[in-house]
Amino acid sequence: MDSAVIRRALADALAFVLPVECAGCGAEDLALCAECLAALEPEPHSRVIDGVEVWSGVRFEGRAARVVRTLKEEGRTALARPLGAALGAALAVLPAGAAFVPVPTSTASMRRRGYRVPELLLRRAGVPVDRALRIVRATGDQRALGIDERRANVEHSLVARGVAGRRVIVVDDVVTTGATLGEAVRALRAAGADVVGAATAAATPRRREGLR
Repeated sequence: MDSAVIRRALADALAFVLPVECAGCGAEDLALCAECLAALEPEPHSRVIDGVEVWSGVRFEGRAARVVRTLKEEGRTALARPLGAALGAALAVLPAGAAFVPVPTSTASMRRRGYRVPELLLRRAGVPVDRALRIVRATGDQRALGIDERRANVEHSLVARGVAGRRVIVVDDVVTTGATLGEAVRALRAAGADVVGAATAAATPRRREGLR
């Protein structure tokens, strides 16, 4: 079957469970139009952060970025299905046999959204969630900070448990500077884990790094 037909069928199906406005472009009568669904077509790519290869499914820009923001800030959880597919494509590149450890969600974000985005994406990708990381120190808003400030902001904010001698893959929704993933890797290694990779649904293009 033609891929465009498949994308349209999925877009129409999503329209039954989401508000009739495209999450990626605002077009009426579709929850996710064919063009925006196409922008979420996985194209796994990687970068190295703190010695760990990080694979991402799509680039966090344009339509794809707006879909991610809509999932995170507007409660449209059905969008986790195509984004979960993007995450799944990134996970498929990484070594098998490892536990999937999501970056934890702050209590404030959990209360505001009612769900943990990285965990939701993992479940939509069809893989188990291992909550080995937890937050031990509150951090400030990252959005206005530069690379070094972001690393200082999250430094020693996480701890891990129950991972000694285990192979793990760190998972988050989006990576930009890698400060948050880097802190997760540090905490897991400090607890004795073998971090064999990391994965995100989306990654900010490198020319725009310095944002998260």
